[in-house]
Parts: sequence; structure tokens; C-alpha cells
Amino acid sequence: MFTILHLAIIAPFLAAVLVPLLYKFIPRIHTGWFVLIIPIILFSYFLSYLPDVSGTGSVMKTFEWIPSLGVNYIAYVDGLGLLFALLITGIGALVVLYSIYYLDKHKEQLNNFYTYLLLFMGAMLGLTLSDNLIVLYTFWEITSISSFLLISYWYTKEKSRYGALKSLLITVMGGFALLVGFVLIASVTGTYSIRGILDASDQLADSPLFLPAMLLILLGAFTKSAQFPFHIWLPDAMEAPTPVSAYLHSATMVKAGIYLVARMTPLFAVSAYWFWLVTGFGLLTLIWGSLSAIRQTDLKGILAYSTVSQLGMILSMLGAGAAALHYDSVDNNAYTLAVAAAVFHLINHATYKGSLFMMVGIIDHETGTRDIRRLGGLMTLMPISFTIAVIGGFSMAGLPPFNGFLSKEMFFMSMVEITHFPQYGAESIGILLPIVAWTASVFTFVYCMMIVFRTFTGKIQKEKLPAKPHEAPFGMLLSPLILVALVVFIGFFPNTLVPAIIEPAMASIMPELAQTGSFGVDIYFWHGFTPELFMTIGVVLLGTGIFLALQKWNKMHAVFPENRLFNQAYNRSLEGLDRSSHALMSWHMTGLVRDYFIYIFSFTVVLLLFSLFGTGAFTIDVENMVPVSPYEAILSLVLVGSSLILMFTRSRLKAVISLGVLGYTVALFFVLFRAPDLALTQLTIETVSVTLFLLCFYHFPQIFDALKETKFHTANFVISVAVGLTVTLIGLSASGTRLFPAISDYFLENSYKEAGGNNVVNVILVDFRGFDTLLEILVLGIASLGVYSLIKLRLAGGENK
Repeated sequence: MFTILHLAIIAPFLAAVLVPLLYKFIPRIHTGWFVLIIPIILFSYFLSYLPDVSGTGSVMKTFEWIPSLGVNYIAYVDGLGLLFALLITGIGALVVLYSIYYLDKHKEQLNNFYTYLLLFMGAMLGLTLSDNLIVLYTFWEITSISSFLLISYWYTKEKSRYGALKSLLITVMGGFALLVGFVLIASVTGTYSIRGILDASDQLADSPLFLPAMLLILLGAFTKSAQFPFHIWLPDAMEAPTPVSAYLHSATMVKAGIYLVARMTPLFAVSAYWFWLVTGFGLLTLIWGSLSAIRQTDLKGILAYSTVSQLGMILSMLGAGAAALHYDSVDNNAYTLAVAAAVFHLINHATYKGSLFMMVGIIDHETGTRDIRRLGGLMTLMPISFTIAVIGGFSMAGLPPFNGFLSKEMFFMSMVEITHFPQYGAESIGILLPIVAWTASVFTFVYCMMIVFRTFTGKIQKEKLPAKPHEAPFGMLLSPLILVALVVFIGFFPNTLVPAIIEPAMASIMPELAQTGSFGVDIYFWHGFTPELFMTIGVVLLGTGIFLALQKWNKMHAVFPENRLFNQAYNRSLEGLDRSSHALMSWHMTGLVRDYFIYIFSFTVVLLLFSLFGTGAFTIDVENMVPVSPYEAILSLVLVGSSLILMFTRSRLKAVISLGVLGYTVALFFVLFRAPDLALTQLTIETVSVTLFLLCFYHFPQIFDALKETKFHTANFVISVAVGLTVTLIGLSASGTRLFPAISDYFLENSYKEAGGNNVVNVILVDFRGFDTLLEILVLGIASLGVYSLIKLRLAGGENK
């Protein structure tokens, strides 16, 4: 049954249809004000689900879509889904509010922008609130397409088109892998329902398809969440308008991969491959992103790589948290801390990253540049933006008293704790995990300081700024101010989120453990003199030193130029594919209809013969065959003879006559088989065809030399024989295989009873298949209109051109 929950998920799609109308007919009001209503209502609606998902609760509503294939629109709200729904709609509302002041209603195509944004919002809601893998995949790809449209919003810029195409190719490639992974899972468990698959997790774990399915799903997740080495699309996506960047980076697209890993953790976390792949790629992405960020001079570039880095951090915590599922209960299970840290940091990252992106948008909007080499000294001119930058930047750096400090401490704790995990060699090689985590955090601290101090302190360089700097209007500041207020509030009162948000989300990631008791998450500032405290102190001291010596550090960039290996590999692969496809197209797209028929018939013959003999479907039963009469034998010989003449003759007149003989012989077959209607139709068609050929005979062009060559006719002969043989074998096999009663009996019994007609063929065409016939007539009508238009066009003067 279609419910309000289903309607809430597709509401952004419905609203997207109305946006062009609002933009066109009410131009005096910024379209964003109308759009803003949607995420606010949805956020309020999803808040009402908090009591339902507390603990291990959930809500499921089913709307049958394609029940015969097990594909239904199942809306499923649990702790993890609700967390994402609140982020998508909550951050979405703030982004829309911010965009109203960022995008000029007189200069921008707001109808396109908000249509794409609403499509993206609806796709993310559908992705995170679906229990069916096929539906999830459908929404997954809609996010790829809608993000492509958003990134290429300023499509006149070459960089926008390049970045959009890059993101689309990489994420869709991962999407195909994801789809194959889903199909493999369903082939083992027999269902596309995530709930059903989790119930059959033991069956999947024993299957040889377990590892391939896991790798394919991880490939899809890694490409979507910009994990190393697929992170290269994310910096180029910065060509999108800043509201889009804030939305994609803080709450939506890149976190879709994180969502998928969290959702699939109960299914795959028992594998050592999952543990090391998710943790290892997460940490590798973390340190790669942080190192790359400090090389950037564009503020959005720094934030782009910081997103790569932070996503890797969240992923590594989910990977380490897989260790918790090797225990039977939450009692004395220290590894649930990693999952709690991942969920908590997911929320924190959305708040401070959204505020930082909006702050950078303000800087760009009010000064005309994002280049930190031209910025500086804006603290007194833009004090509110400076405040936003300090709170957001310090939170991302992991400094107290902000929420980022708390989740970073939990991250360090989980990385230290995982070295005591007694499986998968974590006690030996696992020592690298806290070292990598700490090193990456040092560089995270450095690029956060770059954002704050290189932009707002020092001497202002007005001569290098395209515009006179000044503080942004309050409306543009409102959204980032709300987000940094949340950063401070969560920092001081983190446990307010624990029972309502964090623990229900953990219960979704670790459902079996949630049945054994409460996770007992307690977040607080002071842990005593613990290893993580000294790691934090080390991060601040070493990070400060590197930041102060950044000029010397920059000299190393000249020695070790920016690593563009993966971008070059991507560009060269595209160029290679372009050249190869061009060569392939030039080779086989000859423009000759004959060649295209050869491709079609060759492929059809190979496919059908392989299906017939490869699956053992070919059978012959001669007992029930009707004997061939002398008339049928004679007509068959005439058919074969006229076909051979048609293929090998070099005279057009003979070809036309042979073609006519073919058609009239087929009509005689219809007469023999007591189908006078078909015979009459066939005779009429053949008479018209032959007459037209003869009328146009004089105007035919000269026969090409190729048509006179023996190899040309031989190729035709081989293809013709192959097609004829294939069809004959299929006919023989079909007549010898009776899996179902003949449908002809049904028509014979019901033609007069249901339709009042004795002519079965006519009744089938007019009554039983009336709509088919109607549509066929419609197609013929459209074709005749096309022919009439072409004739009129020629008469209007095209003849002389």
C-alpha cells in the first residue's frame, strides 16, 4: 500500500516538476523560497520517527512494484536510515536557504538549479530509506545523474563539464559493479530485500560468491565516497556552485558510499577481507587526502581534499568496528567504540564541513577569489565569517571544545584499541593503524590552520582582490551560523544525541549485538592521561611547527611535484577509449545497409544457436510431425530455387521477378494451410511491391562493382543459409517440445463465445489483440504522416537543393 512515508520519499521529485512553472510564472519571488518549504516539511516529518526507531525499533512500509520479480518499493526507516534522512533534509534546508542569497535570481537559471537539487535530494532519500537492493540501486544511479547535472550547472565552463563527466564516469562505473554484486547476493539468498538477505547471511557466507559480491559492492562504495584511488573526481566537482558543494560534501552524495558500507557491515564484517580492505583503504585515503590538501592554494580545493580525508577516517572506523561483530554481546566489547565514533563523526563532519563550505562561498562571493595567496587580513572586515571559519576549522582540526575534538579522540581510542584485537594479525601489523591515523591527523591540523589563518590573518592585499571585501548579508550568514552553533552545542552536550540518534544507528549496523543490551555510549571531554590525549598533544605541537614552517615545506613541493598520476591515467584512458571507439566505428559503420544486416543476422544466429545447443534445449520429436504433401514439396523447391536466383543473379529484372515468385509462393502456402485472409494480404503486398519495383526500374542506379563479385554473393549465401538453418532448427525443436497446451485450442473454443466471430484470425486481430492492432495502425499512421511531410518538403523547393 502506498503510504505517507512513500510519498515523503518521492516528494522532492514531485516538487521538481513544479519548479519550472514557479520560476516562469512567479519570477519576482526567488524560486528558492518555494523550494525551501520541501526540506523543512520533510525534516519535521522524519523527526517524528525518532520514538519509533529508538533502541532497535524500525518502521517498514511496502508498496508492490514488480512483485513477480521480487522488486518492491519497501520504505524502511531504522536508526541508520533516519540519521541520513535527517542529514539530507536538515542540511538540505540550510543549503537551499543559503542558495537564495548566493544565486542571483536575475542572472542564474534557478529553474534548472532547484530541479536538479530536488532530484538529488529525493534520490538520496530513496537510497537511504529503501529495503530493496534494486530500488536502492535505482536511486543510487539517480544520484549520479543528478549530481552530474548539478556539477555541470555552469555548463558553459569547460572545467564544469569536465568535472561533471569525470564524476559521472567514475561513479557509474562503480554503480555497475554494485549492481552485479547485488545480483550475486540475490542469486545466493533468493531475495533482494536487505532484511531477508541479513536473515540468510550464513547461507551467503558459505557461498563461493561471498568474496566476489563483497569486492564488487566495496568497489561501488569506494567510487561513490571518493576513496583512494577513485578520489580524483571529487576535487574537479568543485566547479559546481558552492551550495552544491556544501550539500554533496557534507550530507549527501559522498556519504552514500559510507551508508552502503555501514548497511552491509552485518553481512560481510565476519570476513578478514572486509576488515582489512575497509580499514586499510580508509586510512590510506585519510593520509592521502590530508597530504594533498596542504598542497592546495584554492580554498575549495583544500576543502575537497579534506572531505576525501575525512571520509577515509569514517570508513576506517567502520572497518575497525567490524571487529565488534566477532563477539556475542556488547559486554566487554571495546570495538563497538569504533562504530560509535564513525556515527558520531558522520554527524560532526556534516555540521562543520557544511559551515566551512558556506564560509568559503561567502569569501568567494564577497572578495571575488578563493586563492589563499591573494587573501589575508579579512578578520576585521568579515568578523562573522572569521568566527564561522574558526569554529568550523578548529572542529575539523580536532581542537576542544568543539564536536570534532570528541570524535577525533574516539577515533584515536578505537585505532589504539584495535591493536589488541586477537584476530587477522591485528596485534602485529595493526600497530601501523594508530601511527597512520596520528600522522594524517597532523596534516589535517595543518590544512585547517591554513584555511583559518591564511584567509583571515596577516596583511590584507586589496590590490590582489577582484572586489572590495565586506561582510556578507545576514541571510547568507544564517545557514553557516546555525551549523557552527550545532558544532558548539554538540561539543558541550554530545550525549543528547546518543539515545535518539547514535545508538539506534549503531543498532542498525550491529543488529545482533544490539539484541544483547545497550551499547552504553558515553561521550565526554576528559579521559585522563591516556594515549589518545598524548596523541592529540603531539598533533597540535607537530602540526603547529609544520604550519609555521609551511614556506619551507612548500619548497619540497618543487622537489616532489604534485602527483597527478591518477588524473593522467584517467585522461589517457579516456583518450585511448575515444581513439579506439573512433577506429572501431570507422571500421564497422560503413553506411551500407547490407553490412548492418550481416551484423544483425550473424549476432542473432550465434546467440540463438548457442542458447539452443549450449543449454541442451534442442530436441526433435518426429512422431507428431505432419507428413509433407507433394504440393508443399514442390512449393518448397520453388522457394529455394527463387531464393538462389535472387542471391546470385546480376540482373535487376531477374531479381525483381525472383522476389515476386518468392512472395506468391508464400501466398500459396497460406492457401494450402487454409488461411485465405493471409494469402490475400500476401498477394496484395507482393503485387504492389513488384509493381512499384517495375515502375521505378528505370530510375535505379547502376549496379556497383562490388555487387558483381562472387565473394559478395557467397557471403550473402552463407548468412542466408545460417539464418534459414537456425530458424528451421528452432521450429523443429519448438514443434517437438510441448511444455504447455497449444494456445490455438483456447482461441478455437472462445472466438465465437467471447467475440461472436467464426473467423479465428479476424477475432484475434480485432478482439483478443485489439490494442496491438490499434497501435500497429497508429504506427502506420505516423509513418504515413512522415512520408507525406517529406513529399511536401520536396515540393516546397527542396528538389533543387
